[in-house]
Amino acid sequence: MYRSVQRVRYPPFDHENSDPKGIPLVEVILESDKAIPADFRIGNDESWLIEWRGETEKDASLPVINTEVTYETLPFLMRTRNGWYIEPDPLHAKARSMIFPGVVVLIIALMLHALEPALINIGFIPEFIFTPVNFGPLDYPLMILVAFPIFIIPILLRVVANIMDIRRQNEYISNPLASPEIEISSNTNDRVEISKISFPEGIIPKRARVQVGIAVPKRDVLLGAIGRTRFGQPAPGMSTELPERRISTADEHGTGVGESVPMPVSRGRLLLLEPMRVQDFGPWTEIDSEKIILMGPINSWPSTIYSAMIAIHWEVVIEAHKIDGTRMKWVRPINIKSLSQKILIEEVPVRSGRTES
Repeated sequence: MYRSVQRVRYPPFDHENSDPKGIPLVEVILESDKAIPADFRIGNDESWLIEWRGETEKDASLPVINTEVTYETLPFLMRTRNGWYIEPDPLHAKARSMIFPGVVVLIIALMLHALEPALINIGFIPEFIFTPVNFGPLDYPLMILVAFPIFIIPILLRVVANIMDIRRQNEYISNPLASPEIEISSNTNDRVEISKISFPEGIIPKRARVQVGIAVPKRDVLLGAIGRTRFGQPAPGMSTELPERRISTADEHGTGVGESVPMPVSRGRLLLLEPMRVQDFGPWTEIDSEKIILMGPINSWPSTIYSAMIAIHWEVVIEAHKIDGTRMKWVRPINIKSLSQKILIEEVPVRSGRTES
């Protein structure tokens, strides 16, 4: 039996508005029947942190967990990060960028309307700006009529974008694509060599890259490590439990309700690729021949390994277009060979968990 220490402070879905120091640092001793990887630490104790190292005498008081350690891709990652995916409609990103300006304009209009008498008396704003507009038997403030459409436009864009996404997903389900034929001759954490690659008819490949990330810790193990029960108070950064599945998205923390857009269809496998919140990647490489070399991230990352608390996941991502113009991505998990040296990355590469980003 091998023993090692795992220390995790994983960013929640809405990490931009979270203080890392307010999220508990989970520290456990892992017992497994497989040898631990070389020590690595990503991040630091004052921010987000992913660390896996050997046990020391100072760790004697830590709780002990006994879970599987494997080098084979976990089933939940094979379900959510393997195969063809449809790129969300660009209107989603446009709509999100318009939300903040729209809210600001609406708030300013409401404030000006509330202060209308005082502003007119001091001559700060001409009176005609507050002239009401008649619609039937009611009068509506002019400024509100101008501000409200600006506020509502992002919502309308979301509706249109979701309709387009659902249509593309249904078209794919009715006529799915075959996977590309790909042969990898060499794969290390600094480069992946593809010796042969061919695509199904109707697909125009554009570029490819290697990316690595850390999946969401398993919920029940994380709660048990901090002394909380499954149906008790959730940990900071989590909400109540949603469907019983381990996924790499916001639903794991219960913050995906109302944020899981674009909308996936309810039948078939997931066709919208949601990013891992901890992720790094190499540069894009144009696909202009059957043999290509994909360089890894600038930072040297740990090799492929999976456990309940820490799962280092590597994959190849290919961007392509269908003849009808639909933007597609093809994702394939890869197993990167083990490294023996200790790895230290000063800052966790955190990114948004939103699909449209």
